[in-house]
Amino acid sequence: MVEYDATILDRVFHALADPTRRLMLERLAAGERKVGELAAPFAISLAAVSKHVRVLEQAGLVERRIEGRAHYCRLRPEPLAEAEQWLSFYEGFWSQRLNTLEAALKADPRGKSAKERQDG
Repeated sequence: MVEYDATILDRVFHALADPTRRLMLERLAAGERKVGELAAPFAISLAAVSKHVRVLEQAGLVERRIEGRAHYCRLRPEPLAEAEQWLSFYEGFWSQRLNTLEAALKADPRGKSAKERQDG
């Protein structure tokens, strides 16, 4: 198995665990936005939005820049790639397991395959 930075993965999965933060990332995928724009679709305070943004920043998923009083956020997708790579190991694991199960289900209890049973 490939080595991963557990701290980075922990922060990424913690950030992704919250539906509000996932929606924020979805909106940021379309481009940079002001924090106020990120807050618009949610019935939460700007302070709560700021806390969500901070969690996303700590995970490395968002970068914030400040111009005057405006705070702009942009998506940083690199940590998502590491999380996807970690998940891909388990995708392979489950694919292999499901292929084994499929083969077992297709096999006749007497050792014949489904094709052999059809051919008679």
